[in-house]
Amino acid sequence: MIVSPCISICKSDPITGYCYGCGRNNEEKRIWKDETTTDEWKKNNLIEIEKRLDGWQLKSFRESYEYKINNGIPLYKKNIKQK
Repeated sequence: MIVSPCISICKSDPITGYCYGCGRNNEEKRIWKDETTTDEWKKNNLIEIEKRLDGWQLKSFRESYEYKINNGIPLYKKNIKQK
């Protein structure tokens, strides 16, 4: 199973339509939720997402997504629970 790239920073850029947190557009988010979506499509989409992000945004995405894969929640939610 491939974990959704959502890292709970759900705000979209008004110009590109890409989410500031995960880099996906609304159509890609819909496809991720579709039960018939293949792992191959998801792997390719993750590659596309990382091409869209750079600098601190890419670094933050990678760290939070890796944390989510290993712990079940993204860093943002972990940090909220600690407060």
